[in-house]
Amino acid sequence: MRMLVTRPEPDGQSSAARLAALGIAASVAPLMQRQTLDCSLPPADGFKAMVLTSANAVRSLVDRNVVARYAHLPVLAVGDRTARDAEVAGFARVSSAAGALGDLVNAIGLSGLGGPLFYPAGKHQSADLAHALAPLGVMVVTARIYDMVAIDALPAPVLADLSHGGIDAVLVYSRRTAEIFARLAGGLDRHSRQNLAMLCMSEAVAEPLLAAHFSRISLADRPDEDAMMSLALGFSRDQTRS
Repeated sequence: MRMLVTRPEPDGQSSAARLAALGIAASVAPLMQRQTLDCSLPPADGFKAMVLTSANAVRSLVDRNVVARYAHLPVLAVGDRTARDAEVAGFARVSSAAGALGDLVNAIGLSGLGGPLFYPAGKHQSADLAHALAPLGVMVVTARIYDMVAIDALPAPVLADLSHGGIDAVLVYSRRTAEIFARLAGGLDRHSRQNLAMLCMSEAVAEPLLAAHFSRISLADRPDEDAMMSLALGFSRDQTRS
């Protein structure tokens, strides 16, 4: 049993280590690399809180050496991992929606903050937070602080393993990662696509893979790393029994 982790670093190695602790061998092939962008950042004055939907935003704020500028603001994070990273970076008042974007929107609505909110985000976003909060009358100021740049090709050993059955399952955490994988693995034959298990964080993540004729797809119960590890362990056990 060998799985392929497609997450960017350092998360890819973290997931591989967790798989190893479960007795599952894993290769890591990040399909994107983070680049911190030199965009203009607004002053902290006037914001009621900061919103974070990715640990990559925290890392980019650290790269820009601007955490101290915003550290006094309450932070509303989409999930526990992003919240933990924000706390480690130096933000003192951090809360987690413990879910996906919809959970974060609900948490912001219940918080009564009203806005304006500062949202350091990635260049490519699967959903529009400002649009989602508009019906609640909450203004969002978005700064594209990082970009996740797609790799040009899968490493040759990884592509060979995918072609010849050396990898049993691929862990896919985002829709954009799924789109990139479907493109880079476009040369796989029909048999390989039908036999390769795709372990996806959500239905939205799985959609580009289904469109690319990867038919053996499983979904995590929740959009977080713990659920992905449970999915991987369940798949491994099922294969051992079969």
